Formats: sequence, structure tokens, C-alpha cells
Amino acid sequence: MKRLLERFNQHGLFIKMFLVMVISIVTVSVIITFSTIRMSERLFMETFSITNSKVINHIKTSFESFSYSIVKASNNIQQSGKIKSFLTDKDTNSMSMMKAYYSMDQQMSYIHSNVDAYELNIVVAGINGRMYSSNYAYWPVSAVDLRKYPITDQKKLTYHYLGSSENNQAPMIVASKALVERSTGNIYGSFYIGIREKDFKQFYSNYTSYGNDVVVLDQSGVVVSSNKPDLLGQEAIELLHYAKEIDESDMAYKDADVMGKNHIVLAEYLPSLDMYLVNLINKEIVMHQLINKKAIVLISTVIVVAALLIVFLISRRLTRSLRKLVNQISNMAKYDFDKYVSVNGSYETRQLAEAFNFMLDELHNYVDELIRTQKKQRNAELEALQQQINPHFLYNTLTSVKIMVKQGNQEKAAETINALISLLQNAIGNISETITVEQELSNLKNYVFINQVRYGERIKVNYFISPDCLSYQLPKLIIQPFIENAFFHAFNHKAGGYIHILVAIEGDRLICEVVDNGDGMEMKANKLPSYKNKRKLFSGIGVRNVHERIKLLYGEQYGVEISSEIGVGTKVKIQLPLLKEENITSI
Repeated sequence: MKRLLERFNQHGLFIKMFLVMVISIVTVSVIITFSTIRMSERLFMETFSITNSKVINHIKTSFESFSYSIVKASNNIQQSGKIKSFLTDKDTNSMSMMKAYYSMDQQMSYIHSNVDAYELNIVVAGINGRMYSSNYAYWPVSAVDLRKYPITDQKKLTYHYLGSSENNQAPMIVASKALVERSTGNIYGSFYIGIREKDFKQFYSNYTSYGNDVVVLDQSGVVVSSNKPDLLGQEAIELLHYAKEIDESDMAYKDADVMGKNHIVLAEYLPSLDMYLVNLINKEIVMHQLINKKAIVLISTVIVVAALLIVFLISRRLTRSLRKLVNQISNMAKYDFDKYVSVNGSYETRQLAEAFNFMLDELHNYVDELIRTQKKQRNAELEALQQQINPHFLYNTLTSVKIMVKQGNQEKAAETINALISLLQNAIGNISETITVEQELSNLKNYVFINQVRYGERIKVNYFISPDCLSYQLPKLIIQPFIENAFFHAFNHKAGGYIHILVAIEGDRLICEVVDNGDGMEMKANKLPSYKNKRKLFSGIGVRNVHERIKLLYGEQYGVEISSEIGVGTKVKIQLPLLKEENITSI
């Protein structure tokens, strides 16, 4: 298991690249395949709907021709005086009746000749009980039942569906109308023109196929004709709703679920018949016949496999040289930075090897510089520790105390001794390299008090410390050297003056300033001033030493800035990072 894990780590880049490419290629292929199928379906449906719309219009024209023939026959019957006499005459004489039937037969033969193009059956019935039929054997209901149907006595030509009855006759579509006396408006008879449903479907049967069906609906939603016999006479309210929606919204087609299957529905209203012609296209069946999804998927699969094989070979070749480079780097001895890697392989690998070797050279230089810097830092710290206390400061301070005791000023002598003890405790007894601003302020006050005892109070010292700065840390004895310089170098020509000590937060920095109104000095560009070290100073830490120490500890962005003008005074600005005690590990 461990060896397998090692081999996986060695070939990790290749495996990851290959997996990413596999996922990407498969994803793109699936998306393209799916999009192609969807676009093909959409294009086919658009084309198919346009074609079928033209077919429906052609079928509609055929139905209108048929309806015109029915209307023409209807008008002939309505206008025929012989037919009216036959339906209203009550003479029961056999000779008269024979003549009447003969005349009726002649008249109906003439009328029927106008609709010989269609397989129609005409029935005429009068209020006198007489009835004439060209061939009543086709009708699915008896003559008595026909008179009772709601299609009788309607003054407007209407079409109805007569389903098959017990005599197993084929269903018919019947056009009927009541015969009305024009002068009185009285009904004197009715006529019925029927066409068998199997003959009616000849108008559209040549345009149907498997999955492409036609349905004719009346206004009540009953299927009066269809190429699917199982639908005849059934109520299709939902389909009627779709047909009306398409007609009223002037839609080209509608996607809908009909009888539990997804269909494209096209519809056209037939005003002459007062019916709807509906074309149902089964999307699943039609698309299966026209679009071979299996072939598309198979082709896509072959393309994906070929692409993956090419990607595998290319990825393996690209990562081989890189893997060798990684092995060289991994096998290098720890901290053995003198060993360079070999530069060979692909262009990218050679660039990486050269960059790695260049990095080693830079690392060598950096380590050397770091060693030199650390030595310099330790020397500066050692010098600072060694020179913190100048013995002459102690001698002179103790001499001043002795004089005060002799003069009988014991109280001031005691205060001076206490200030000296506190100053020495913080300078020598506190081994920490950093102290708080509050501690540094206490040391400065003690140091100023001792100097004012020795030399008088001609130099006033003022403290302006922001309360939120008191808990921040700063290096020990970082401000004191500048107070020394102000005391012993700033007022050589002036009889007296003041020194302001300011500490505040500015952004993310701790700012310490020492400002005096002393003699001032001439500044050289980009150089800190150097003061002659006098033995009476408290410490031997110089201005330049403080500046370098800050940079070594915190970086080049921190340090000391001094501005001065002769006769006006000097301003020292010390910039330090904001540090709490918990942020300090080692200075």
C-alpha cells in the first residue's frame, strides 16, 4: 500500500491532468451531443410543423369542396317543388303514390348526380310520414330512430356524428336541415345527407402515417373521424381545448401531452363543418424514425475515446521530464544546496530547472547576507548592553549627592538617590530587551530629575503622552539618548529652553518625538548627525546606533528622522511598529 501511494505521488501530476482532461472532454462531448440532438429535434419540428401546416390547409380545402357540394344539394332539395309535394301530399291512393315516388326518384337522381364524387346517402322525410332514401342500408340507425335524433328539425345545416349501433353498421357523419315553408316558416320535412366515416377519412388518410395522426372534433369534443378507429365517438375535451387555443392564439403548433404521450399538436378550424381538424405528431415515434440517437452517441463515444488516447499520450510525454525533475529535487540531501539539478527534457522543464538552479544561487547569497546581518545585529545588541551605563555618570551623580548631604539638603539627596536606584533597576535589573512606553517614560523622568539636580532647571522638559500608547512596547533606552543629546548639545549658546517629549499612534505606527528649541545644527543630506561623546552621559548609545538597531529589529520602513534649523531647534522623530507584549517573542 505504501509503495502504491508513493507511485501515485510520483505520477500525481499526470493523473490529475489526465483526470481533468477526461472530465472536460466527456463533459464537452455530452453537452455537444445533447445540444446536437436537441437542435436536430427543434429543426425537425419546425420543418415538420411547416410541412404539416400546408398539408392541413390542403385537407381543409378538400373539406370545403365537400361542404360546398353538400350545400348545393341542400339548396336543390329546399327549392324542389316535387320534393315538397312528396313530403306534404296526404293522398294515399296507390296510383298517386306510385307517381309521387317515381317523380321523387327522378328528382333525387338529379340531385345525387351533383354529388356523385362522394359516397353519399340522402334521406328525405316529411311531415306526412313519407320517407325517401337513396340507400338506407348504410345507415347505423333505423328510420324511426333517425326521426327522434336531435339533428332533426334544425333550420340550419349542421353536421353530426352517428355512431355504430347493434346492426354493426359503420359510423357516419350526417349533414341535416329542416325543410321550411318560406311564406309561413312552417317545417314540412327534413333531409339527411350521410357519409360513412371510412369514406369521410379519405380526405386525409393519404397524409397520415405511424405517429402522424389526424382527428376531427365537433364543438362538443366528440371525435367524429380519425385514422385511429379506437378514438371514434370518444370525448376529447382536452384536445378540443388545445385546438381552440391554437386557433384563437394563431399559434403554429403546440407541445402538449395527449393521451399520456408527448405530441406536437397542429389544428385548423373548419367553418363550413363547424369542426376542428387536429394533427397529432408523436414526437417520440417520429424522432426515433428520423434521428438515430444510438448512432450519434456511438460516434461521440468513438471521438471521446480517440481524444482521450491522444490526451493520455501527450500528457504522459509532457509530465515525464517534469517528474524526473521533481525526483531530482526530492532526492537532494537536506540542506545540500550546492547540488544543482540537470537541465534537460522539454522546454518547460528546462526553464524550471534553470529557474531552480538560479534560485539556489540566490539562496546562497541570501544565507550569506543573513549571517552577516545576524552577526552585525548581535554586535550592536552586545555593544548596547555593554555601554548602557557610563560609570562617570554614576561618579558625578554620587558626588552631587555627597555635596547635598554636606550642605544639609538630605531630602533632595534622598530623592536623587531614589531616582538613581529606579533608573539603574530598569537599565540593569530588567533583562528584557523591550519595555512599555509607561516604563520608558518613568526612566526618562528619573534621568531628567537627576540632570536638573546636577545642572539646574534652565532646561524645562514637558511630556505629551497619549494614554492609549502606555501599554505598547518599544526597545529599552531608545528615547533616552536623544534626551542626553538635547541636554548637553542643544543649549551651548542659549541660556535655557525647553524639551518636548511626544508619544502617539499614527496609523499602524508608534511615533516618538523629541523636540527642543535649542541652538539647532546644520544637517547633511541623507546623514544623521554625530555628537562627540562626553564622559558625563548616562549611556554610550549614539544616535546612529539607535537608528541601525531599529532597522535591524523591525525593518527598513522604521527608524529615526532628524530635522534641525540653526537658532530654531531640533526635532527627532522615531517610528516604531505597534507591538503589545504578547506579540513579542524575541527582539
